[in-house]
Amino acid sequence: MSQSNPIKSEHLKAQKLLLDWFEKEGRHHLPWRNTRDVYRVLVSEIMLQQTQAERVAKDYYPHFLKSYPTISDLAKASLDDVLSHWSGLGYYVRARNLHKLAKICQKRVPQNMQDLQKLPGVGRYTASAVCSFALEQSVAVVDTNIKRVLLRYFGLHEQNLVLEFANSFLNHKDSRRHNLALMDLGSLICVPKNPTCKDCPLNITCKGRENPELFTLKKPVQYENMELFLGVNIRNKKLALVRSSSKLYNGLYLLPQVDPVEENFLGSFKHSYTKYRLKVNLYKSFDLVKGAKYFTYEELQDAPISSMTKKALKFINF
Repeated sequence: MSQSNPIKSEHLKAQKLLLDWFEKEGRHHLPWRNTRDVYRVLVSEIMLQQTQAERVAKDYYPHFLKSYPTISDLAKASLDDVLSHWSGLGYYVRARNLHKLAKICQKRVPQNMQDLQKLPGVGRYTASAVCSFALEQSVAVVDTNIKRVLLRYFGLHEQNLVLEFANSFLNHKDSRRHNLALMDLGSLICVPKNPTCKDCPLNITCKGRENPELFTLKKPVQYENMELFLGVNIRNKKLALVRSSSKLYNGLYLLPQVDPVEENFLGSFKHSYTKYRLKVNLYKSFDLVKGAKYFTYEELQDAPISSMTKKALKFINF
């Protein structure tokens, strides 16, 4: 049996408590929260899709915007340059989509949900976040954290009802702060494991407070272990890298794969991405690498290379 939607008036007090909590405890320091620039908010949302907020705020967001302060600047840049600025952030399809998006928009990002969702890499969540956080439109935002809060607060077992309840609970008088407050509540208090319910402003009326684990979305990830054997080929103090055409690293430069020869072993390190746990083994390589491009150490600092390649550089002497 489907659960019915509650009456909005029943949650007016909860909305006020939520905003009071947010005023004191919210993550107001995050730089994209101090702008209403649609492009800058969009960049932050795309970066945040697979990366923790503090890491984006400290390392990537300011660096990227320093190089591409406007969407016109991004549209004029080469894909290689954009990938180099994204290097280490992972999930490079985001950078490629952002670059495509900039070329489509050129000077102005769309200002509504419908048109935003027509852009590469922009789904309902990202479109709603831009409309709420940059344009202050009265639209419900539902990311993973907010979904978990709403499932618990309303005691929902049907995930397809979350958007309906999010719309019902939306504070139309202050929708931007309401959405940000729910997001921070899910990130700081209503976490997947061991939520600190005693500190939650919605504790009294939360239907899931007695058994929050029943409404937790996060499932254990099944990781696959893999081993890679990569070659380190240096000529005239330049390192050979090959350009990848794989879906994951498309357009990035990587170390070439080689057959392992034990006496040429340099070292190994661990690396993770998506569902894979990798052991990366490095070996000296002396053969010419077909299709390789050779980089000096200095050139590698601005080259479009992956975070895995960056880790490998620590084992290499030029």
